[in-house]
Amino acid sequence: MKIKALLLGAIASTALAPMAMAERGSDGNVSIIYWQAPSILNPFLSGGTKDVEAASLVIEPLARYDQDGNMVPYLAAEIPTVENGGVSEDLTSITWKIAPGLTWSDGTPFTAADVKFTADYCMHPEGGCAQLTKFEGVTSVEALDDLTVKVTFDKPTPFPYGPFVGGESPIIQKAQFENCMGAKAPECTEQNFNPVGTGPFVVTEFKPNDVITFKANDNYRDPNKPAFATVTFKGGGDATAAGRAVMETGEFDYAWNLQLAPEVIAQMQAGGKGTPVAGFGPLVERIMLNQTNPSPDLPEGERSTAKHPHPFLTDPAVYKAMSLAIDRPLLVEIGYGQAGKVTCNWVPAPAAFNSDTFTCDKQDIEGAKAMLEEAGYKDTNGDGIRETPDGVPMKVVYQTSTNAVRQDFQALIKEWWGQIGIETELRNINASVFFGGDPGSPDTFQKFYADVQMYANTFNGTDPQAYLGNLLCDKAPRPETQWQGENISRWCNPEYDALHAELAKTAGLEARAEIAKKLNDMAVEGGAMIPLVHRGRLSAHSNTLGGVVLNVWDSELWNIADWHRKTGS
Repeated sequence: MKIKALLLGAIASTALAPMAMAERGSDGNVSIIYWQAPSILNPFLSGGTKDVEAASLVIEPLARYDQDGNMVPYLAAEIPTVENGGVSEDLTSITWKIAPGLTWSDGTPFTAADVKFTADYCMHPEGGCAQLTKFEGVTSVEALDDLTVKVTFDKPTPFPYGPFVGGESPIIQKAQFENCMGAKAPECTEQNFNPVGTGPFVVTEFKPNDVITFKANDNYRDPNKPAFATVTFKGGGDATAAGRAVMETGEFDYAWNLQLAPEVIAQMQAGGKGTPVAGFGPLVERIMLNQTNPSPDLPEGERSTAKHPHPFLTDPAVYKAMSLAIDRPLLVEIGYGQAGKVTCNWVPAPAAFNSDTFTCDKQDIEGAKAMLEEAGYKDTNGDGIRETPDGVPMKVVYQTSTNAVRQDFQALIKEWWGQIGIETELRNINASVFFGGDPGSPDTFQKFYADVQMYANTFNGTDPQAYLGNLLCDKAPRPETQWQGENISRWCNPEYDALHAELAKTAGLEARAEIAKKLNDMAVEGGAMIPLVHRGRLSAHSNTLGGVVLNVWDSELWNIADWHRKTGS
């Protein structure tokens, strides 16, 4: 199958896959490989997709988004709306009704107290919760009774579905985590590695950055699911090995995030063991620009913090010249083919939220040089490297995770930036470490001990309010937050914060989309990042694995309870 046809038709074809009909555990083991290995099973302590998705086998939210971006109840009895009385007429509160009879995997009742506790855990001022933007504007979370939770906001909130919705905002058990609040959160290794959950599987062994084994949850709410008795979740290696393990050797059943050149995918599919599945959501490969100084000459605790602004990356002439020097169509061609599109935007999807303000599909090296010259960045000593007007050489450290496509991008961009007088040192870091969130590691993307760094991320659902909230001033990772937070660039604009507050109280898709596009434009124009490629999600599953429905709006493993082994394959 051609990659283009795959992208256009994958969701439509897989959405019709039959659901599991076998009794619980009758289909043996299913094996999954994520070449970015999970390092923790607590999404509140990691912004890494690998960790969020691995945890989604065990811990669940009140509601998820399905393959079409529709919100569907999971632990909730229904989706609260104004019409059914779940959302207040003045839009200042949302009340969730929990489905009756739910239990945790340890057999104890799942109650509203667990939901309230989860909010208290994430909103703790010393906790450094990686998902704090989901709780923006929340003033209280109350357990009205065992099956009723009320979330109150500080102002009318037309989109009140941030807390407890999607794989990034699941519920954790109060009894297990109540002694892990605030600064103690990262120290609770047993809880963070082996969470008690309501999902279809429970952890039997977790080896960080290596292998996780799961078994079917005996207390799962559907007595006939999951069909698989056990899961082997292998982490590490690289995207090439992961793709081959499913499509060529058949060693694994599912391989996630096959960030590989299109011709490589086609060669693998010819192996006959597996099928690639793909679809476009909001996933964007981008270069984040550090607004702060990452110099190792600064004291520990002050590097990459607001105490020390970056010597030149905050200047529009610099970051616009760096963007102008990049040949995005070439990056798409070599890296993703039909699985990628040129984008100038941080939020390219859904279509209603995709701004048309910028164009960036043409490289202009000479224009970039002229822009730097005019702003006073000159090569005064003839060594090929420009200096700032203050005499600081324009040298940057450019880091990303270890991946063949990303290293190809790095090499090209280093060459292009060299042509405009910016010297670039390349670093690549094991993805498990880079996206791991360990507050003690100097190599995480949150700590950002580099000038620029490249990665991709996305958001759950079809409304980007919480995602756009990642750039609020107070969301910057810093020592006081255990280096957690989603404002990776440390970018801060009070006007942006004020406009985001306006989005939070604005109703109507059209009006919300207009504000969201303005926020996107402020972030790009203001130098928080350089968007590169709107990426399709591309994974692969064994030809013997049934029930897979690719979901670009939530965890890819969102419906693993419905996976099953096909007969006659």
